[in-house]
Amino acid sequence: MPIITAPVITPEIPETPPVEFPGIGYASITYVDPTGRRWPMTDLGADWYTLAERVSGLGAAPYTLTADPHPRGGSRLRHVQPQSRNIVWPLLVKGIDHMAFTKNWRDVGRAFTRTLREGPGWLEVARPDGSGRRIAVYYSEGWDGRGQTATGITWDSAIVTLWCEDPYWQDLQPQSVHRESGSQVDYLAPYPSVSSGQVLGATTVDNGGDVDVWPTWTVTGPATSITFTATKQRRGDDGVVRSVTESFTLDMTETVHGALGSGETVTISTDPPRVRSGTEENLGNGLNWPDAVLWSIPPGRTPVTFLLAGAEAGSAVDLTFYPRYETA
Repeated sequence: MPIITAPVITPEIPETPPVEFPGIGYASITYVDPTGRRWPMTDLGADWYTLAERVSGLGAAPYTLTADPHPRGGSRLRHVQPQSRNIVWPLLVKGIDHMAFTKNWRDVGRAFTRTLREGPGWLEVARPDGSGRRIAVYYSEGWDGRGQTATGITWDSAIVTLWCEDPYWQDLQPQSVHRESGSQVDYLAPYPSVSSGQVLGATTVDNGGDVDVWPTWTVTGPATSITFTATKQRRGDDGVVRSVTESFTLDMTETVHGALGSGETVTISTDPPRVRSGTEENLGNGLNWPDAVLWSIPPGRTPVTFLLAGAEAGSAVDLTFYPRYETA
């Protein structure tokens, strides 16, 4: 029979001491640069640390509201568009002498500015209970010293602005659902029957975040085509909530790869839309365009069904996503 396995999450002890930040409380902050190096930001005994009192931009995402005039007065909201956010991040850098300070100043500055050439860094916020959230950041401006007497010798501070193309924070721990085909049976022995290997089953995906998430799917063969269906609740313009079904199908026989063999995989990303085989073949033409909807998962519980044609024992589907949040 198909089974579901839930991820095992082991809370980690924050690697740096927590510091109280206005608006978010006690947290340990770590910056991860594009190379993967981790820079503790709340260890007050280190050679660099965050000046918590001036931090801003960790709250709810900014929005642009589009409204239409209403004939009876006022306006009616037509569209809500989340905007990129800026995080203001003041830092103090020091050293035991001028050359040690200069090295630290250059190293920390490079850790931020290299995001403009090598991809985003991550600002991680860890709580004392082991939970945490992160946001992708790019350096925007601000790596300048105070320019005052006595600064720039063994210490200085900068107020850095970090730009976030996605304004939402995401959980440090991914959520996943695993569905696998059980053993196949002969339709006629010992009596007419239908194997559960084709329909890996209906399940309910629980998104504990604040906003929609865009999942990634990994399918393991054998399989000839895969259909993913979600049932969502939508509020119409008339204010009535209705059930809406969204789905997409990947027909492997329409791709250059052909049907998935045993142990072969295909990965479907919904944001950005992308379909790749385990050998990096582009299989996007196998989607049932223009009807395909690479759907998101809204907050709350969403019924989801996975259907594999040509499934046999070992065929599997893995859904993975990171819950997203308004605040740190």
